[in-house]
Amino acid sequence: MAQGQRARGVLAVCGFLALFAGPSGGTAIGDDATHPPAHPPSEATAEAVAPVREPARDITETAALYPHDGRRDLTGSDRARYPGAGVLWCRRSDGVPQKAAAAWLIGTPSLVLLNAHNFRNRQLETTRPVGDCYFQIGGRNYDFVVGSLHLGVAADATRLHITDDWALLRLVRPADAPRQPVPEAAPDLSTGDLSLPVTLVAPGGHQNYRGDSSLEACTIRRIDPPTEGGIRRARHDCNDGYGGSGSGLFDEAGRLVAMQSASLSMNSRHSFDIEFHYGSALLIEGELLDALRRAQREDTTPQVP
Repeated sequence: MAQGQRARGVLAVCGFLALFAGPSGGTAIGDDATHPPAHPPSEATAEAVAPVREPARDITETAALYPHDGRRDLTGSDRARYPGAGVLWCRRSDGVPQKAAAAWLIGTPSLVLLNAHNFRNRQLETTRPVGDCYFQIGGRNYDFVVGSLHLGVAADATRLHITDDWALLRLVRPADAPRQPVPEAAPDLSTGDLSLPVTLVAPGGHQNYRGDSSLEACTIRRIDPPTEGGIRRARHDCNDGYGGSGSGLFDEAGRLVAMQSASLSMNSRHSFDIEFHYGSALLIEGELLDALRRAQREDTTPQVP
């Protein structure tokens, strides 16, 4: 939260709800408290399974985060402007794949950026093995190298936070798809209140949105001081929903500046509030940017044009 302040609320992370308590340091991501209905698989992907018909959902499950909802479906030109947009799919206990979160092919044809909370809870306990998941982009599925998971948390960490909620994975074979470039530099943004126009690109869509993917023009409203790994949290007013973790926030020049982590009070349709009702994204800077650059240098897979 803001410097020296504390607040308590519900933090929605990926496909689950989480309890949130914000100290003056990093903001902790919470436990897997309750599970909403699973985000159904996409009908648009050739290799996805057919979605299961769900019962009608009430307004608390389908409402947007804020009263105004400016989201629209991603188009082909959007995907060309924001390359690398993919989806993390993971298998349920019965083996049926379901959409889990957004993920990005970045830097090389075999490097994927996504949230750490897809695989760890607040206490850094494993919630699902990497082998249960795969990356989908351009209508094709790609398995991960199981032992390649690089978490953003420090070696002595005991909790997962917004600012270390990142992970890198390698693909078994390079993806035949355009990739997002690694940013040349960290975002040139001052800590404190601001009004930065951004576009939230959600390749995995949201449970509270009708389409399989979405895009929305919105605004970063505050940059918090750096915490874990020298990374800062961006508070924004972009609509979010279950399945939207890992979505990218891009500036007006089309540069990736942050990755979505979590939001307060999902599906509440409350007005934005900088202290109590906002979205949290981690800026692409500090140890995350260093890790992306290092992974790009160390990549030895054949380069796909």
